[in-house]
Amino acid sequence: MAPVLALFLALGAGPAPAEETATGMSDGKVIESFAYSALGAPKYGPDMAHLDYVNPDAPKGGEISIWAPGTFDSFNQYSRMGVPAALNTIGTESLMTSTADDPYAMYCYLCTSIEYPEDLSWVIFNLRDDVTFQDGTPMTAEDIAFTQKLFLEQGIIEYRRLVEAYFGPIEVLGPHRIKFTFNDVTPMRDRIGLAGGTPAFSKAWFEETGARLDQSTKTPFMATGAYVLDSFDYNRRVVYRRNPDFWGADQPFNIGRHNFDRIRVEYFADSNAAFEAFKSGAYTFRTENSSKTWATGYDFPGVERGDVVREAIPDGSVGTRLSWVFNLDRAKWQDIRVRRAVEMMFNFEWSNKTLFYGYFTQPVSFWSGTDLAASGTPGPDEAAILQPLVDEGLLEPEILTEEVASPPDHDADTYRPSRRIIRAASKLLDEAGWVAGDDGIRRKDGQPLELVIIQRDPQFDRAINPFLENLRMLGVSGRLERVDTAQYVERRRAGMFDLANQGFVMGFEPSSGLSQWFGSKTADNSSRNLMRLRSPAVDRLIEDVIAADTLDGMKTRVHALDRVLRSLHFDIPLWFNDKTWVAYYDMYRHPETLPPLDVGELDFWWFDQEAADRLHASGALR
Repeated sequence: MAPVLALFLALGAGPAPAEETATGMSDGKVIESFAYSALGAPKYGPDMAHLDYVNPDAPKGGEISIWAPGTFDSFNQYSRMGVPAALNTIGTESLMTSTADDPYAMYCYLCTSIEYPEDLSWVIFNLRDDVTFQDGTPMTAEDIAFTQKLFLEQGIIEYRRLVEAYFGPIEVLGPHRIKFTFNDVTPMRDRIGLAGGTPAFSKAWFEETGARLDQSTKTPFMATGAYVLDSFDYNRRVVYRRNPDFWGADQPFNIGRHNFDRIRVEYFADSNAAFEAFKSGAYTFRTENSSKTWATGYDFPGVERGDVVREAIPDGSVGTRLSWVFNLDRAKWQDIRVRRAVEMMFNFEWSNKTLFYGYFTQPVSFWSGTDLAASGTPGPDEAAILQPLVDEGLLEPEILTEEVASPPDHDADTYRPSRRIIRAASKLLDEAGWVAGDDGIRRKDGQPLELVIIQRDPQFDRAINPFLENLRMLGVSGRLERVDTAQYVERRRAGMFDLANQGFVMGFEPSSGLSQWFGSKTADNSSRNLMRLRSPAVDRLIEDVIAADTLDGMKTRVHALDRVLRSLHFDIPLWFNDKTWVAYYDMYRHPETLPPLDVGELDFWWFDQEAADRLHASGALR
């Protein structure tokens, strides 16, 4: 669990402060608080000794090593230029932080308290006076003001388009006191989170180096966090080391955390190459995302001897909706009948049984595994939200009476769709004007219906190839184009694809970040709205969700949004796993009970030196 950076996915605010007191100011009651939550009381108070899920006595030392795919040529996560290195923001900290056992609250971290009026028109952060940057210079309010303005001026377009109208003046009231004023259009639940998510970057460092947020960089930005860049070899390796002079080592939020002296990232072309390297001990901790490898690959001597440990750790977060998304800027995919027909050709049931060993679930919702997922037909409260959109012609009337859209049920014993499904898909394409010729190929206005999937990792081939065969049965010419990491990143950015992978990562408190995932205003240039979705109905529902001020009200509005998103069929839901599979050399330890929202291997696990010595002595590690 890393400190929250709420610059791309806005985090919550709301009227439930912890340990609040009122201070007299000229414009009415002002609340002073250590934490802030929109929906319920925060779990921790200002007298906390440490997070409940850490080992406060965890030893410091050792190294943990992981892998990353492809290549990198930058350390700037916030620019559209270049491919950023893995963990390049590991040293970045924000004014407020979140925890892995409280999905709604934000807590003062670089601050001691926040002050705000009941109408949330502004917030003041009282900053800690002991925070230093990684070069030893002190952090002040000037640095925070500089950083926030930097994002407003040089941040990626999808961020600026959303938040540039949210902030009024940003005022430095003293060396360790800063005030953010919000405009009337700023969503109420997001106000504290938008300001509290501001990271601390060194103004002096930016001015000295001439670095820019919108350009690639050869080093991470000067920040305040526990880890700094140690060394790197482009496209091969990045090493971060724990800063022995870290200002926050004894801060309650950090007790039992940041335990490794070094975090090493090894780069490999793909997961298969990386797995072979793991077996040889080239790196020592692996998060497994291949069901085939998890089911059949861990039979090598290191596992049999007990040198390598495997764990399936329950994942309590919102299930990631891994999908293929259509590029809606291409005319052929703007017809929902065509998208639905193509979607029907993916047989999850067979794929899960035959290819995935029954480990996965198909993510029917954008909030799978939670009570935010829509189900059945709309209840009265949900229907009341949808009815005006139907009345205005923004939604079809069927949205009020039909079951929420879900992928079709396929036969698990064969990858081929049933005749019933093929007939239904064919009818949709016929209605859309894509007619099969004598050669079986569907054409419209003389052009064949072609589909290109871009992919960089060959482990997906076993799911893609049967899908392409099914498409050919339907008369659709599909093909897979393998590209390297740089091409993959650029083609996704430029919209040079028909289908591309996207992982929809939603939170328990959806708000302004929804506009980056699904809003029309981000469709032209977004790393999240990759499908280029432009739907007035979705835009209105996003506004409704953002405006929700109670937990029950938010859930009902998210149900309506989920229902409408699924009805648009702009993606083909693939699979998700409600567990995190990890394998590691038996020299790492973790608390007996892990928190629901994060495995935390780089955060609150620790190194067992005696166990490491045994592995080296036995030859399991070199």
